[in-house]
Order: sequence, then C-alpha cells, then structure tokens
Amino acid sequence: MSSGLNLGNKSYNPDVLSCLANLSNDEVFTSPQLANQVLDMLPKDIWHDSSATFLDPVSKTGVFLREITKRLLQGLEDEIPDLQERIDHILNYQVWGIAITELTALLSRRTLYCSKKANGEYSIADSFRSGDGHIHYKAGQHMWDGKNCIYCGASKEQYDRSSDLESYTYEFIHTYNPERIFDNMQFDVIVGNPPYQLSDGGFGKSAAPIYQKFVRQAKKLNPRYLSMIIPSRWFSGGRGLDDFRIEMLSDKHVRALTDYESFKDIFPGVDLAGGACYFLWDRDNTGSCEITNVRDDKETKAIRFLDEFQVFVRDNKAVDIIRKVRSEHSGRYLDEVVSSSKPFGLRTFYKSQKTGVPCHFIQRIGEGFANPTDVSDQFRLLNKWKLLVPRSPIAGQTDFSKAVKFYSDQNTAIVPPGTCCTESFLVAYSAETEEQVVSFKSYLFSKFSRFLLLQAVTSQDVTKRRFLFVPDLEKYDHIYTDEELIKKFRITDEEWDYMDSRISNTDRVELL
Repeated sequence: MSSGLNLGNKSYNPDVLSCLANLSNDEVFTSPQLANQVLDMLPKDIWHDSSATFLDPVSKTGVFLREITKRLLQGLEDEIPDLQERIDHILNYQVWGIAITELTALLSRRTLYCSKKANGEYSIADSFRSGDGHIHYKAGQHMWDGKNCIYCGASKEQYDRSSDLESYTYEFIHTYNPERIFDNMQFDVIVGNPPYQLSDGGFGKSAAPIYQKFVRQAKKLNPRYLSMIIPSRWFSGGRGLDDFRIEMLSDKHVRALTDYESFKDIFPGVDLAGGACYFLWDRDNTGSCEITNVRDDKETKAIRFLDEFQVFVRDNKAVDIIRKVRSEHSGRYLDEVVSSSKPFGLRTFYKSQKTGVPCHFIQRIGEGFANPTDVSDQFRLLNKWKLLVPRSPIAGQTDFSKAVKFYSDQNTAIVPPGTCCTESFLVAYSAETEEQVVSFKSYLFSKFSRFLLLQAVTSQDVTKRRFLFVPDLEKYDHIYTDEELIKKFRITDEEWDYMDSRISNTDRVELL
C-alpha cells in the first residue's frame, strides 16, 4: 500500500505517523509499515466486503483505522465507484475506534478524518453530525478495591490523583461489558496495539502487565478476526500471565503468530525484554498455527500447535532439538531440582545482620548474615553444599536475538553447609559433597544446558520452571563437557552449530 492517499480534492501526507515519538515504553505508537503487516494477516476478501466492520479499541494515532480505510477504498471501488460516496460509506458504516486518552482521540481523528473534528470544515467525511465521528473517548475512573483497581490492577497510591493528571483509565477494559460502549454492535475485525503495563504499587518500580486484559476483552465481543500486537513475555507466563498463557496456548483459533525476539526490530528505540509478537485469532476456524520467528531480519516458518509444550517455544529451529532431547531422556528435568523462589524465606530487601547465619545478598551487598530466627529451611537445603545462581542472570539484556550467557563465576557461588541466601538467588543444586556440586555446575555451564534453558526464557526473571527442558542427569560425579552431551543426546553438527551460535562462552569448570 502506498503511504500517500489522495481523497478527491482533499489530500494529506501520512508519513508523520512514522516519525512520532512514543508516549512511553508502555504505550508504543505503531508505524504504518507495522500496521500493514498486521492487516496482511486478514483474508484478502474482507477488503471487498462493504458490510465488514472494524474496531481499534486502543487507538493512539489512528494508523490502523487509516490503513483499513485505505484498503477498503481500493477494495470497494467497483461496488461504490463514486469516491466521496465510498469515503462516507466506509467512515460511517465500517470503521470505529476507541482512543486511550483525550490527546490520542484528537490525533486519531486528525489521522482518519484529516481534521480534529469529524464534522469540521476540512474533514474528508461529509455526513457526520458529531465532531467525534466514530473515534470514541470517554474519561473514566478507576474503581478501587483496597490498594488496586478492580479492572486493571493499577496502584491506588499512584493513580488516585487529580483529574488534571492522566489516570490511564482505558475505557475498553474498565468495564465488564465492553459491548455496551457501542450499543451491542457486532464487529467483524478487532485490531490494535494495546498499552503493555501499569505500576501496581509493588516493591521498587513494580509494574503488572495489562495487555492480556485487552485481548480477553476483545474476545468478549466475539469478532470474526482478532489481531493485536503484544509483548512476547506471555509465552512462558510469569507475573499475571500464567492463566493467559494457558488460554492462548490451548486456543486453536490462533491460526498465525509472528514473533520478534528483539523488541527493537519491531519498535525501533523501544527497549523491553522478551520481544514482541502479533497474532491472528480466527473465530470460525481452528487448527494448527503458522509461526513466523523473526531474528535479525531473517524469518523461519513452521506450522505447529502452540501447546506442544507447557511454555511456548518461540524458536522454530529449537523445537526439533527439544523433541530429540525428550526422546532420549525419560527421567525428570531440572525444574524439579532447582529451588523455588525465596529458598530460605528471605526477601531481596532483607537487611544484613552483624552476626548469624552466613548469607548471600544481592551483588552490591555481597556476603553478610541473617538472623537464625528469620531463616526458613523448609526445603532442607541449609546443611548441604549448594550452587547459588541469580534469579536475574541476564539483567540488562533485553535483546534475546543476541547470544546469551546466563551464568559465570562472577554471578554464581558454591557455598558450604550452613550458608543461606536471599530471594535474589536460587539454589540450583544441593548435595552432600562439594565435588557433586562442582560436577553439576559444569553441566549447567555447558552450552547444551544453557541453550535448553533459553527456550523457556522470555524475560530477565529466570525461575525454576524455566528449566523444564534441561534434563536432570541425576549422577554428578565428573566434569561434563559439551562434547559428551552432544554425543549422549545425538545432536547433529548442524544442530550444534546453531546451539553454539545462540549461547555465549562462559567460565570453564574444573575439578577441585
């Protein structure tokens, strides 16, 4: 589609939508190019359907609505030859939007109608009585239930404030009945790029994801097709996303998914860990999903079911390797070996004591002590040799299209019996002897193990369940090497070359 559009004697240059700065990392503007990639997922015949209705429930710039209109203008030319009549039909009967703020409502109307008012002098639409047109915006309020909003989870402490300040009460999700916004109107297509997260008042700069709420709300409207751009962190679940992950992976209506491992590849200048994706949900058709993985502008495609594993494996090339490992290993995996979070019941912000149980804290604090009465040993780890690994071993790395290291001598520690740690660490392995722990460390440091770990990681938070693809070898009595593991699991040269390219070198582990 051309980026320019001539509408009779009224024209505009839409290239400005490619140049707008994002509102934040949480509210990201969609480029015309990306909007068209998403719209390309829809069946081509829909652009020739004069009865098809479209909704963007999270309009920021109006780019989706404009690109939809451009496609319909071309597709309906034979049915409605007169240009102005065609424009009026599309804008009056086919295209709707809900803006996320008053500012984006004005911007969306300017984009779609070429005027800040749909009935303004310069509007391309001739038949609107209201200045809003079909770009809806209504300022709302959070509904507080204690500390958080019952609809979006926003923190009352942060967002219960003056009406002069933005409250982020997105209309589409601040209701249990989204169909009432447009008087029970049925939409054929819902598309958009929703806000991603909101502060929830937790420790530090805590923020909870909210994009899943927009997807669920859109499904309530039962459109024929649904497509949204969302972060890819839902692939492996996590905070507020476990149920959503299960829903999406088991939903056979998701027929196409395009995944970018680096957020910057889809939104230049935006730095969020885990990448982003967009999908096509088809109400009337079920089956396997066409998965496109994009890394460094290169695409790989595969048709498979999303729920083959407990988490979604985004890397099409890795799927066959995981299948092979699973066929060779019938025992348990390291998600049953690595400890849960807070292995000794101590939070990250626990203050070091002058004496007590030796304790490992976050890196800037280092080693200290914990009060014995504060230390829980419910997992019976305290009196064993242990390998401590950080819960956030790749903090600072948001681009997973680049090689990942995870662990090194600098961020891990083998500690003797009687030593504990805060929740900044996990106990990756515990044993009666130091030699056993060293052997396990050599296995964990192998590229083989770290590659399998990577397949379940979509954020900087690496908890025990991310180890579900790494086999537990059970016997740790020597130094493991990649050469040994490649042979054991029948990894081909081609597979190993790929595994090797995805994982950075780390420190060599040697026997004591």
